[in-house]
Amino acid sequence: MLPWSTPDGRPCYLSTDGNGPVSALADEVEAMQLSTGDELLTHARAMLADPKVPLGEFRFLSARLAEALRDALRVARSRETVRPGS
Repeated sequence: MLPWSTPDGRPCYLSTDGNGPVSALADEVEAMQLSTGDELLTHARAMLADPKVPLGEFRFLSARLAEALRDALRVARSRETVRPGS
């Protein structure tokens, strides 16, 4: 499963041996998504430690964290589908 979906939200799958350019692009996108999640988590911890952070900033961060969680779950699910014996 690729780390993006179709315009109507369905998963995209790649049929390959894992060494082609589309596979490499998918790996790069996946790595960027996970890195973004790490950065958001660090930012969230800092915001939670600051009692003066405005509610609007928390809402914005919550939306980005939800997106990052969606991406991380997609990565995890894609790994489940390619495990040997699955």
